[in-house]
Amino acid sequence: MNTLEALRASLIDKIISIRNPEYLQSLDDQLSSSSHVMRVSLTEEQNLMLLMSEEDISSGRTITQNELDRLDSEWLKSQ
Repeated sequence: MNTLEALRASLIDKIISIRNPEYLQSLDDQLSSSSHVMRVSLTEEQNLMLLMSEEDISSGRTITQNELDRLDSEWLKSQ
């Protein structure tokens, strides 16, 4: 079981054991209010960068994290 699944299972077990209805209502209110999607406004430049990123991905102009780490290490050594 991964960490997220373990955390969910632990929370579910704790919630099931709660007998105080006011506490449960308060918990429900808090969870409901925090589940709203937060909208972020992007600048024109940020939108352009995202479009350029999508083009790079579609065209296969990507590298792996390992390759990026290797290139970063080489660059740092040359400094």
